[in-house]
Amino acid sequence: MQDQRRVVIDYVSPSVNCGDFYIKRVVNEIVNVRAFILADGHDVLSASALFKHESDKQWNETRMSLDFNDEWQTAFSVEKQGFYDYKVEAWVDYALNWRHGIIRKIEDGQYVNSELLEGAEYINQVIKKVTLNEDKAYLKHLQDIFKNEDTYGEAINEATSDKLYNIFYNNPIKFLENTSKTYRVYVDRKKARFSTWYEFFPRSASEHEGVHGTFKDCERLLPRIKNMGFDVVYLPPINPIGEVNRKGKNNTTEAKEGDVGSTWGIGSQYGGHKDIHPQLGSLNDFKALIQKAKEQDIEIAMDYALQAAPDHPWVKEHPQWFKWRPDGTVQYAENPPKKYQDILPIYWESEDYKALWNECLDILLHWIDCGIEIFRVDNPHTKPFYFWNWIITKVKEKHPNVIFLAEAFTAPKVMQQLAKQGYTQSYTYFTWRNTKHELIEYVEELTKTELREYMQPNFWPNTPDINPFPLQGTGESKHMQRYVLAATLSSSIGIYGPVFEYMLSDSLLGKEEYLNSEKFQIAHYNWDVKNKLTTVIAKINYIRHNNEALQQTNNIKFCYVENDNLIAFYKWNNAKTNHIFVVISLDAHNSQQGTVQLPLHELGVHAGHHLEMHDLITDNRYNWQNEWNFVELHPTLPFHIFKINK
Repeated sequence: MQDQRRVVIDYVSPSVNCGDFYIKRVVNEIVNVRAFILADGHDVLSASALFKHESDKQWNETRMSLDFNDEWQTAFSVEKQGFYDYKVEAWVDYALNWRHGIIRKIEDGQYVNSELLEGAEYINQVIKKVTLNEDKAYLKHLQDIFKNEDTYGEAINEATSDKLYNIFYNNPIKFLENTSKTYRVYVDRKKARFSTWYEFFPRSASEHEGVHGTFKDCERLLPRIKNMGFDVVYLPPINPIGEVNRKGKNNTTEAKEGDVGSTWGIGSQYGGHKDIHPQLGSLNDFKALIQKAKEQDIEIAMDYALQAAPDHPWVKEHPQWFKWRPDGTVQYAENPPKKYQDILPIYWESEDYKALWNECLDILLHWIDCGIEIFRVDNPHTKPFYFWNWIITKVKEKHPNVIFLAEAFTAPKVMQQLAKQGYTQSYTYFTWRNTKHELIEYVEELTKTELREYMQPNFWPNTPDINPFPLQGTGESKHMQRYVLAATLSSSIGIYGPVFEYMLSDSLLGKEEYLNSEKFQIAHYNWDVKNKLTTVIAKINYIRHNNEALQQTNNIKFCYVENDNLIAFYKWNNAKTNHIFVVISLDAHNSQQGTVQLPLHELGVHAGHHLEMHDLITDNRYNWQNEWNFVELHPTLPFHIFKINK
C-alpha cells in the first residue's frame, strides 16, 4: 500500500543532519516541531507529532495545526532525562473533509441528502473509537436523523455543529496515513543548559606564599566562591605531573630546580590519570572536597586531559599506545610555534585501540565513582570524533547526570562536530568577539541557526590559556563589561580566577598569554580581598539565578540603539513570564548615550502602555511608556539589567 500514500511530509524540524544526530534539551524544556505537510487536491489534512521517552511503551500524541503555506507546527515537553523519540504522522482527514464540503454546499443552498448519508458512514467508523457513552448516544442519534428525510433540518444543523467537529477531530480515522522517519532528542539535567563556572588552580590555594596548596585549602575557598554566585568549581588536572622534560616558568623548555611543571603534563612515578598529585592530598581528601562543595550547592568539575608525560606509567606498560620513531624516540606534541616536549601524544590509530579506549573509559568511571559528574575535556579536537561518540554514549548510559564541556578553541565545523557527537557544552569564540557587530553576528549564529538545537555555548572572558588583548592593562569597567556580556548573552559562563576578578592581566609581550602563568608555577593570592568587581560579579550571578530568562541562551532579540558603542537585547523564558532587557556600553573609558527601541511587539504591548523597568543592579525603577527611550551609561557601571514588569 506504500504507493497509495497521498500526504507528503517534508522538512521535519528540529533535526540535525536530517536526523543523523540528536537534538538536545534539558528537563521540562519544549520541543517545537514543524513540518511541511501537503497533498494533491484540496482535501482537509490532519497531522500529529508522536513522541515517547525511551522507557515508555506507548507513543504520546499531540495534534499539529496549520500555520501558513503548508507549514504545520506543535510542541511537546520533555519531562525526564534520557532519550525521546519523535516523528510526524499525517493523513487526509476524510471525516473533516466531508464536513467541510457539506458546509459549503449548505451555504450555497444545495440539497444535501446524499451527503448526509455519506456522513452516516463516517459516523459509523468513528462511533467505534469514542469512549464516552454520551458521545456514543449522540452519534447514534445522528445516524438516525441523517438517514431520515423528515429530520433534514435538524440533520444539517448537527452536520455543521462544533460538537460533531470536535468528535471527528478527537477521534480521527487515519486512513493511509504517512509517517516521517523517527528523530531523537537527548534530555539532560538543567545544569547542562545553565551553569556558572569558576576555575582556579588548587596548588595556588594556600594561605602561605611559596607553599603548595592542598584540597583542604580548596575547602577554605568554597564559601568565597559560593558568595560570588558560582555553582561549578573547575579544577585543572590534579594528577601527578611528569618530571621528564618538565616545563619551566613561562613555558620555558628547561625546568630549574623547584619548578613544578604544567598540570597538563600528566603522569610520573607517582601514577597516572587515576591518581592524585601527592602534594594536593589523598583520594579521601578529594572526596571530602567534593562533599563539602555539594553541601554548598557547588559541583566540582574535573579536567579530562588524554595525554601523557614521558614518564607516565602508560609509556612502559602500554608502549603500543604511542607512535615510536625509527630511532626509538616518540614525537612529542607540537602546535608550532608552541612545543610540548613534556607531553607524548597518544597514538589513536594503535592496533591496540580497543584496550586504549576502554582504559580512557575506566578513567572517567573511576572519577565518577568518586562523585564527579562534570568534566572539562582538554583539546578534544585532537582525538577521533567517533571515539568521543563512543565514550560519551557509554558514560551517559549508566550516568545520565554527567556533563562534558569541550575545550575546543578550533575551527567552527570541528567545534560543531564535537557537539553533534555528544558534548554537552562547548567553549566558544566569545573571547575574541568585542565589537557590537561581532557580538550580534556571533550570538545570532548560535541562536538563530541549527546550532541552537545541539550546541550549548559556554562563554569565558578569560582562561589560563587566553589573556585576551582587550583585558590586558585594563581596569574595572572593561572587566565588568566582559563579564556582563558573557553572563547575559549565554546561560553557561565561566571565568579563570582570581586572576579575572583581581584584574591581573600582565602578559607576555605581543601575546594573549599571561606573564608568570599559573600553568607553569604556583601563585600566591590574598583570597580575602574584595573589590567592586567581586561585588558586581556576585550581583550579576544572583540575578541570573533568580531570572529564568537568563537561564537559557536561545530566546534573545537584539534591539536597535542609535549608538554603536551600546548594545541592547531582550531575553525571555519559554513561558513568557520573565522578561529581561539589557543595555551594555562597549566603551570602557567614556560615557555613552543613545535612544533604544523597546520590542513592544514581542512584549505583547502597544505604545503608551506603562512598563516598569526595574534595574536589578541599582534597584532603581523607571516608568517607560514609549517605544523609544533614552539611556546613558558611564564607565563606573557600564550596563543596565532591567526586569520588565508589565
